Amino acid sequence: MFETAEKNKVKPDTILKTFWRDNDRFADLFNAALFGGEQVLNPRDLTEVDTDVSSFLKFNGHAETVQKVLDVVKKTAYGVDFVIWGLENQAKIHYAMPLRHMLGDCFSYLKEYNEIAARNRAEKGFESSDEFLSNLKKTDRLHPVVSLCVYYGENEWDGPFCLTDMLEIPEKLKTLVSDYKMNLIEVRNSEPLRFHNPDVDTVFDVSRSIYERNFDKINTIYRDKKISAELGVVIGAITESQKLIDQALKSEKEGGQINMCGALEELVDKGRQEGMQKGMQKGILANIRTCKTFHISKEDTIKNIAKEFSLPEEDAIEYVEKYW
Repeated sequence: MFETAEKNKVKPDTILKTFWRDNDRFADLFNAALFGGEQVLNPRDLTEVDTDVSSFLKFNGHAETVQKVLDVVKKTAYGVDFVIWGLENQAKIHYAMPLRHMLGDCFSYLKEYNEIAARNRAEKGFESSDEFLSNLKKTDRLHPVVSLCVYYGENEWDGPFCLTDMLEIPEKLKTLVSDYKMNLIEVRNSEPLRFHNPDVDTVFDVSRSIYERNFDKINTIYRDKKISAELGVVIGAITESQKLIDQALKSEKEGGQINMCGALEELVDKGRQEGMQKGMQKGILANIRTCKTFHISKEDTIKNIAKEFSLPEEDAIEYVEKYW
């Protein structure tokens, strides 16, 4: 990985929260991730709500305050009803992520329950002892919460995708255990997603290409294309590219746009060198295998590799010892 963004006093989590607070980007992300690109969420219908769903829990005489703050939370209104949409940014693989999401959603429901219960107690409009006991009227309803986790890491997600992935369940009990599915997308595997917002599409496309070391693609598509300094900082935060962050921050004083190829020139060169190195290693390995097949001695194999690949003899010896 590249140098961390925090060296420039830029916190990736804060950058991503700010980026996704924009309604157009937020709606496009959810539409692409959950609805196949269909424009279900309308940016004009989104309003930002409190991200703090911390709660005070009481159970069998035990009381505890549990803190939980989501990254970005929006609300869409449907007449008198609404839906809560929650977003969490995740840079590292977390092997308890479904549980974390379940707790976040539960606390969101608990928060609304507490608000309804407080209103009912103040109005004292209970029609039965059962309503009084639960602080909910028979007609009261909570509103749905939909959460999405965006994983920005370079390594493939190998953690659980649902609660039952975290459990050891006897076969006879599998149909009895309640599951909890986590909605998760990976930047590195986001190519099939249908984005309509150009900012979101650029951030995912460039970040994915950097992870794939596909610098030829970046050079072809973004050679003459400039992007905003804001998007440069976001991409740099996701990929932990210090050079890109520095270039983007510098460009804010020089017009506010950057050339991706120039900003990534160092990474492009590094990627090409890595590609050439891998190609040479494959060639050396094939050469050694051929020499072994035809019973050519180690000494002659070393001379052959040194000559064929223009290597110092000590490097050729190291390769032969490693792959012989």
